[in-house]
Amino acid sequence: MAAKHILVLRFSALGDVAMCLPVLRCLIQTYPELRITVVTRKRFSVLFEELPNTIVFRPDFNIANKGIVGLYRLYKTLLAAKPNAIADLHNVLRTKILRSYFAPRFWIRKAVLDKSRKAKKQLTRARQKTLVPLVPQIHRYAQVFERLGFPISLNSHEFPPKPLCPNTEALKPDHNKKWIGVAPFAAHKGKQYPLDLMQKVVAFLQQDYQVILFGFGREERAQLDVWAKAYKNVANATSVYAFDAELRLIAQLDLMISMDSANGHLAANYNIPVISLWGATHPCLGFAPFGQADSNSLTPNRQHYPFLPTSVYGNKISRGYEDAMRTIEPKSVIELALEILTNN
Repeated sequence: MAAKHILVLRFSALGDVAMCLPVLRCLIQTYPELRITVVTRKRFSVLFEELPNTIVFRPDFNIANKGIVGLYRLYKTLLAAKPNAIADLHNVLRTKILRSYFAPRFWIRKAVLDKSRKAKKQLTRARQKTLVPLVPQIHRYAQVFERLGFPISLNSHEFPPKPLCPNTEALKPDHNKKWIGVAPFAAHKGKQYPLDLMQKVVAFLQQDYQVILFGFGREERAQLDVWAKAYKNVANATSVYAFDAELRLIAQLDLMISMDSANGHLAANYNIPVISLWGATHPCLGFAPFGQADSNSLTPNRQHYPFLPTSVYGNKISRGYEDAMRTIEPKSVIELALEILTNN
């Protein structure tokens, strides 16, 4: 019997969850009869509100679904939804345990994300190597559904209409200028462009464009407030909006400049051009934002730092590679931004 109801498991992180969206758009477009239940964290559920025939189940891994007993409770709840298939787009301990509970239900088809750990380890080893691009993460997601019997083509992807802009009274941006989003932070220092260099980029671009800064939490907001106060055409959106409104603000941008981080993926989901800056990581590992030209990814000078990439996630910085991102000159970022803004 063909599957009609698919459980999609992807709990974190934000960027990886965001990359699921184009795949699910294509899946539903190709197979409109399907019902989808996305199992993810509460704060990510807004990402999937646009999708028809899709509901989001939000487990609580802090209380109700914590530990082995909590995961069994989650299993019983999901089983009651009568799925025909499970797409594990995460493949971590929690999802492995969940799959083990479902194992006796042989009539429920299961497919799992191939993380290609061995190939990633080879590409991040501390020696010179040939950068052979791995299968992009978003295509790996698509392969999971293909193994379930639902092949899709990402070439058929269609972006939804742009959502309404949220109230911008708190930011007071100039609506007569093009808007550039800048997200200067990353989860790990190994993939964060030095703030003094990013400030030079912001200072130049704000002369002719409206720059909107994106960050997370009080500490980042405090740092970015300095820039917003120093430059006329810079506004700080950090902690100003709820997540759904922030997404609608991102959708209004003409360009996003981000690290190898979630903001780039969020912008790409709305067909916004994204310039991504890479440090210890590299786009060849498969995590570049969806639909972006290769030239939109700026990487450090590998003649000076031949072992790059040295980390899959940016959480490991090899000795002597702390300043690798300084070889990405602000001039390169600015020139690429001006080229994209001129041609769009």
